[in-house]
Amino acid sequence: MNPLVYHIVSGQALFSGVLLILVAAATSLQTGPVWQRVRVLTLTTGLIAVTVSSTALAWGWYVAAAGATCIWIASHWRVGWRKWAAMVLAGAWLVLAGIEAPYHITPQLQPASARSLTVIGDSVTAGIGGDEQSRRWPQLLASQHGLQVQDISHMGETAASALKRLQGHRIESDVVLLEIGGNDLLGSTTPAQFEHDLDQLLTHVAAPGRQLMMFELPLPPFSHAWGRIQRQLAARYQVALVPRRVFLSVLAGGGATLDSIHLSQSGHEQMADTVWKLTHAAWPASPSR
Repeated sequence: MNPLVYHIVSGQALFSGVLLILVAAATSLQTGPVWQRVRVLTLTTGLIAVTVSSTALAWGWYVAAAGATCIWIASHWRVGWRKWAAMVLAGAWLVLAGIEAPYHITPQLQPASARSLTVIGDSVTAGIGGDEQSRRWPQLLASQHGLQVQDISHMGETAASALKRLQGHRIESDVVLLEIGGNDLLGSTTPAQFEHDLDQLLTHVAAPGRQLMMFELPLPPFSHAWGRIQRQLAARYQVALVPRRVFLSVLAGGGATLDSIHLSQSGHEQMADTVWKLTHAAWPASPSR
């Protein structure tokens, strides 16, 4: 995967953008055409990076940061404002980055009562049926770590179809991992419909004593709404939300995919390793041999 694409889709472009904006603020008191060009370049590039990162913060934080940016731009014609405007600019964007930072920390599960895991997923988990001899990551996870894995995944699955499928299955584990939403994002589902469907799915899956973990969707530019929906519903249902860079790192691995999305055998092996790192805290004791 192109490093620039990874940087944008993972959401890390927000922090690069904020850093560039801070560079612009730091040069506020410097004079001359060279410094002027530096300010214009760093501010413009920084704002573009923030925009394409699709960071799912509340709009109010963006409005506040935009207001601080406008004040700083206005200080170009008001020399006496420049120092304070630079401080306001830096402060606003640092606060925004600080609010986003916790979403990039990988969550941990609490110890569970049994070595079992239920997986709800789409074709990233189920595969696309090209090689019946290949082993999917739920199978690898089960065999490598002595887990009982209930795999409720299906090619083409959406949040709505996953809910329908679950109505024919009893969830057997106190730990549930959801790898769902990619077909909604890339298909015809609207954000409003996705919010409704994911809400209904989580309502069905959530239960007392059950831990839920969900992969955050890697988001293309201008897809803020999808990330905001996942974060809001994850907070409502106490779902451990895995930062999108984690899933994207699997897709970006050398030879990990068949078509940039669906996993090759190597990709399934990488995904099994990744999921184990995410979930192993739920089963701290080794299985008996």
